[in-house]
Amino acid sequence: MKNYALFHIEGGLGKHVAATAVAKCIKNNHPDRELLVVCAYPEVFLNLNFIHKVFRLGNTPYFYQDYIKDKDTLIFKHEPYFTEDHIGKKLSLIENWCKLYKLDYLGETPELVFNVRQTQWGFRKWQRQRPVMVIQTNGGPLNQEMPYSWTRDIPYPVAQALVDYYAKDYHIIQVCRHEENKLSGCEHVMESMSNMELFSLLLSSQKRILIDSCLQHAASALGLKSTVLWIGTSPKLFGYDSHDNIIAQINENIKLPDSYLFDFSFNGVLHECPLMDFNIFDMDSIIYSVSTQ
Repeated sequence: MKNYALFHIEGGLGKHVAATAVAKCIKNNHPDRELLVVCAYPEVFLNLNFIHKVFRLGNTPYFYQDYIKDKDTLIFKHEPYFTEDHIGKKLSLIENWCKLYKLDYLGETPELVFNVRQTQWGFRKWQRQRPVMVIQTNGGPLNQEMPYSWTRDIPYPVAQALVDYYAKDYHIIQVCRHEENKLSGCEHVMESMSNMELFSLLLSSQKRILIDSCLQHAASALGLKSTVLWIGTSPKLFGYDSHDNIIAQINENIKLPDSYLFDFSFNGVLHECPLMDFNIFDMDSIIYSVSTQ
């Protein structure tokens, strides 16, 4: 009889990329078990050689009979966001996730692997006459109530100033939501594509200015140092030491009447916004960071 380990993941695309490190830790702790992943973004895991099978959430026909009933299967299905170590900002998401599963964490990091066709497609798609700089100004789920999230998105004046500074030397590609403000002097990623096709943009980039969203997780998984701007979320929880994490200077005395377990929500409640203007980043620090990538 085969032994299995089931890793169930819910949440956004960036969380899934981070979860590849947790999946690796599960496999390292249980090498004798075939690792099954059930998740919302299966393409993130398909090319990883330590994964046995990947299933999309809601598309698990006969799963109970094949992998649960009368089988020796370990279940890893707990939400790391609602633990004391996460709420108290004591451990990174990955380390806390592994601790929640009682795994020996040995510093496993995220991993993304492209197959040959994905690599070929990305090379043809993203080659430009000048060096490519990627700037992700907006992220998060589609169709959220407020397209601009002050907790994570780069303020428009800051992003435009950075584009103006680098426009002569780089072909700048902006990644943002369809409904958000488009920066002038940029190419905009607008067309529908798979997530791995989007991640392949990073492989063709020479410079990266990112936010707390999927591309900063993907850049870390690909070993691509990036400049990541942080406002209301924490690099201690969601960031990586491989990046330059530049934290905004914001008002710490703001009242938070509707915050419960966390200080700021990802979407950014308007009346809890601590920003009085958009002068929240040291631009010299950003420019120096980009120069050292």
